[in-house]
Amino acid sequence: MECNVDTEIQFSGLKSGIYHYEYTLDDSFFSEYKNEKILGGKVFFDVKLEKKERLMLFYFSYSGEVRTTCDRCLEEIEWPVEGEETLCVKLSDTETSDDEDVVILPESDYKIDLAQWMYEYVAVSMPIQCMHPDDADGNSTCNPEMMQYISEETDALEDEGAPAESEEIDPRWEALLKLKK
Repeated sequence: MECNVDTEIQFSGLKSGIYHYEYTLDDSFFSEYKNEKILGGKVFFDVKLEKKERLMLFYFSYSGEVRTTCDRCLEEIEWPVEGEETLCVKLSDTETSDDEDVVILPESDYKIDLAQWMYEYVAVSMPIQCMHPDDADGNSTCNPEMMQYISEETDALEDEGAPAESEEIDPRWEALLKLKK
């Protein structure tokens, strides 16, 4: 599947000033990155470019939803993403930068592709764990069959770790076992 979003901006012919661009990133865009966390989605980007003589400031504003896998029940869920980011691009043949928000391009370059930055902004806006939210009563909205399976497996593991009734328990640990019950 090929991405149908053209995220390249040819800046060489642009005069100093402010320019606006809009993008809709969809499944074809996200499939290019092969990330197991982001399965697809639809994210709208509004990009404002402030062009100066040897400097360009890109202001990104985005919102939408991406599809990911619930870390608890493994079902696919829609996860909301939104944010605002700024990227500074300098044109220079001699300068270097250690700042990840500052990009140095050779003066001979005439265009920039924003795709990688847009993808990264969406990816880092996601939490480490994505799970179905709980309902108003505090109950999980995850797949009930999977939650039942997890509960049964957890109970089996707890039973495995508990000492048998006939086993003698070290008195130092007996008080702790009473606290657990």
